[in-house]
Parts: sequence; structure tokens; C-alpha cells
Amino acid sequence: MAAAAANVFSPLSRALVQQGRLVQADANALHAEAKKNNVTFIEQLVTSKKLSSREIAQFAAGTFGVPLLDLSSVDADLLPTGALDTKLVASKRVIPLFKRGNRLFVGMSDPTSEQLLSELKFATGSIVEPVVVEEEKLAGLIKRFGETSAKALDQMIGDETSLGDIDLGSGDETQIESGAGTPEEIDDAPVVKYVQKVLIDAINGGASDIHFEPYEKFYRIRYRTDGILADVAQPPLAIKEKIASRIKVVSKLDISEKRVPQDGRMKLKLSPTRAIDFRVSTLPTLFGEKICMRILDPSSATLGIEALGYEPEQKEALLHAIGRPYGMVLVTGPTGSGKTVSLYTCLNILNKPGINISTAEDPAEINLPGINQVNVNDKAGLTFAAALKSFLRQDPDIIMVGEIRDLDTGEIAIKAAQTGHMVLSTLHTNDAPSTLTRLMNMGVAPFNIATSVILITAQRLARRLCSCKRPVDLPKEVLLRAGFKEEELDGTWQPYGAVGCDICKNTGYKGRAGLYEVMPISEEMQRIIMKNGTSIDIADQARREGVSDLRRSGLRKVRSGITSLEEVESVTNE
Repeated sequence: MAAAAANVFSPLSRALVQQGRLVQADANALHAEAKKNNVTFIEQLVTSKKLSSREIAQFAAGTFGVPLLDLSSVDADLLPTGALDTKLVASKRVIPLFKRGNRLFVGMSDPTSEQLLSELKFATGSIVEPVVVEEEKLAGLIKRFGETSAKALDQMIGDETSLGDIDLGSGDETQIESGAGTPEEIDDAPVVKYVQKVLIDAINGGASDIHFEPYEKFYRIRYRTDGILADVAQPPLAIKEKIASRIKVVSKLDISEKRVPQDGRMKLKLSPTRAIDFRVSTLPTLFGEKICMRILDPSSATLGIEALGYEPEQKEALLHAIGRPYGMVLVTGPTGSGKTVSLYTCLNILNKPGINISTAEDPAEINLPGINQVNVNDKAGLTFAAALKSFLRQDPDIIMVGEIRDLDTGEIAIKAAQTGHMVLSTLHTNDAPSTLTRLMNMGVAPFNIATSVILITAQRLARRLCSCKRPVDLPKEVLLRAGFKEEELDGTWQPYGAVGCDICKNTGYKGRAGLYEVMPISEEMQRIIMKNGTSIDIADQARREGVSDLRRSGLRKVRSGITSLEEVESVTNE
């Protein structure tokens, strides 16, 4: 039913009395009945049969100079379903007719309600233009409008996806059953199912991130798959608030706070043995809250080092380094290059009953049983440096620091590495040699770097060619310019290129492989560091010692037919 009745002195009721279409006593009685029945004055007037819907509409249009429209000619399927929330349509008894620029034309039986027009303007951000329609026809169209919106959402959800055995809950141990939550959310069951379908499709499609993005005239959802963002859906603009609220509820975020960014977690329990965590970030934008969700699959940390794509000698060097009783191993690369998976793979190898492992992360992305994981909280004073100091009093064998961001964290991490602890951490640098100079630029003494850092690995992720790949003929000059040596072009191997099929969604690529530069710190490199040598000096020494840089690692993947030369050049072109 509609909201509470209009005021007795509303312009429409007053005009009806003044022009003799209704006596004051009847008007007062109708308002009292409308309030009692929780309907509008016009609904009660039509029910009383003192005036017909058509007579009221013609009177309102003529008296107040508002256009009159016959809704018999309006197709509900062609109405702008994204212009107004379906609940607002039903509760306020208005219908969006069409939109022209920033003007939204709405059908309503009482065009004199300034409060309602202001509310609609606030809800839509548009200039709202009223159009008079007949109350009885409006009621029928509102019902069809709701059915059309639900049908559109059901079509997006699809009939083939079974959501019955899936739990969607917060990132902690408390699980929330699918569709559970506030009474309002239970009413929005289609939205709840739609959000779950978006998450499940992302997991099944191998996506790493999901973006929910509101704009002025449309709302879109994008997946990042194999490092590339692509549109996957454009749900009705009207449900953007419901989607945001649903995600925020299960992520334990404040649904009433839309002015500042928020961070949270949620868990999708696919089966009794498999659950996927999501790191959730909200961001206020001009047209609503943008939500980005990072998919954190714990199974990625248990794949084993063989699945990451290290070359045999690189794998041997890394395993030897992390197997030492003390020292520092650094993993470098840009955001999204797989550093976290590499670190967790190492931790999973080291995670044994006789080993005490502590990690400080911002935030902890993958939960591993047997490892003491700490989320840093700068506002509360729990910084990386503070967590590290506490770890040293917790009798650790292995410490993992999410990132070395400042001198304080760097010095404590190096002190830990020098005093009998294995320390794993990350830095944002382009290659392995520049990591050492980055530490020196932070203010860490060269002597401390040389005596603590035992191995640095830089990495990138290159897309793997799909099984639909085809051989390509590349000119010798192109291969030489890319970095191949003359003796390598002996005709014993064949480069491949991307084609595209249904399996890879016509991209030509499916999955990703790691490109690595694994650089053990030799005695000669230590001497270069002690003499304040540059990253160029260290890179030259690394080449003399046979360390393959990222481009060489990528070219080996090209020779093996794992990826294309074009892809390697794109991810290693510094």
C-alpha cells in the first residue's frame, strides 16, 4: 500500500473544494479514511466513487497546467527500469516514463506534492518533471513495472545456476546463510541471489578482482581475468544501492556510511571443504559507491612451487635460500604480479610442526593454519615496525613482513635476519638489482644489507596461450631485437601466437605463468654493495654469474610455447 495520506490542505484537495467538485465535509472524511487505511487521498477518493480516476486526472492537469498522459498506450517493458528503485515506485505511487538528458518525467496522479517531487529529485539526482496519469491505470502499471524489473534481474541470474548450498558470510568464523540479513534484505532476495551469482561466476571464470562501478546513466560489473579488465554485466541502475548494501552487510561494513572509503572481508562457502575469501574495498564516487573485491583463494598457496613457473635452477636457488636458518629473502614486483602467492607458497613449504611462523600483513590475504597472522592497523599504532618488534619477543623462527615501506621497518627486519631469523618480505621495485639500491636510498646501511639479504626474486605474470594457439612466423630481426641470441635461432623451436576460441573467450590466452629473476647475493655482490655500488653494477655482476633477467625468463617461456613474444614484451618492457 502507499505511504500516509496527503495533508487536508494539499493543493489538489483544496482546489477540488474551491471549484465545487467536492464539499469540505467529504474532503475531511476522505482524508480521515485515507489515513486510517494507509492509502493516498486520491486512492481513497477513487474508492469512494465520488470522482473517477479520469475526472481527477483531467481536473489536476487543467487546474495546475501539468501534461496529461493516457497510460493505456504505455508498454511496461519499455519503461526505464533503472531510473527509479522499484520500492520507491510502489511506496510513492509514481512511475518513471522516460528520461531526456538530466530530466526525468514521472507519472503521478497528484502532481501537487512538492515534498514527493523533492524526494524524487534527491533520490535520482535529476530534474523531475511530473506528468498527470489516472490512478487506476497507474496502479496496474506499477505492478507490471515491478514484474518487469524482477524478470530482468531473474534473467541475469539465470536458471542454470544453483545457489542453494552456498553460504555467503563475513570474513570471520560467523557464517550468514544465503539470503539472511535484515528484513529489507530478505525482501530483496533477487539482489542477494544476483550478488552470489556474480561472485560464483568470477570464481569459475578465474577472475582475480570484481569491480562494481556506478556511473550517471549506467551501472557495470567488470572482472579482472589474467590481468585484463572486461565488462561482464550491466544490471539496472536502480539496484546499485541494494548491491552495495548487500556486500557491505556481509563484509561487516557500516551501510549508513557512504562518504568515506571502507575496507572489509567476506567469505563464500562453496562446499564443506572449500571456502573463498574476498577482500572488499568501497570508494565514494560522484554517482555512488564503487566496490572492488579481491578474490583470495587459499588453494593458490597450496599449489606447490612447481605450478608457479620457476625454471629448475631458479627453483633450486629459492628453496636453498628459504631453507637456511637465517637471512632475508625479498620478493619484488608491481601490484598484481603474484608476490603474495609466491610468499605464501614459500611459507606453506616451511610450515611444519617444529617451526614458529609469524606474519604481519596489510591485510592478511590468505589464511594458513599453523601460521600466526597479524593485520597491521596504523590508526591503532600497530604498524609493520611495531608488529616486528613484538614478533622478536614471540620466539619466532620465520617472520614474514607484508612490505618494507620505511627505514624503521627495514632496519628491524634486517636486525631480525642478522639475529637468527629467516625474514621474508616484499618491495615495490622493477627488478632484483634495483631492490638493493632502494634499501640504501631508504637509509639502510650497506653493511647491514650485504650481511642480511641472501636472495632477491623479481617477478611478473604473463598470460598463457590457450590450447587454440597457432604457430607464427616471426622475422629473425624481430627475434634478435626482442633479446634472442643468434645461436638460439637454430630452427629447433617454433614461436606461437594467440588465436581465440570459446574456452578463452576469444582472447587467445587462458591463465598466467610467472616470469622470474632469481638473484642469490654472492660474495662479489656483497663487495659491490659495501662499496655503495649502483643497481647497474649489481646487474652486470648478476649477468656474469648467469642470472636470467625478466626478459630472458620470458623468452624461455616463448621458446617453450607457453606464451607469445608479444605478451612477454608487454610485461617486461620497462
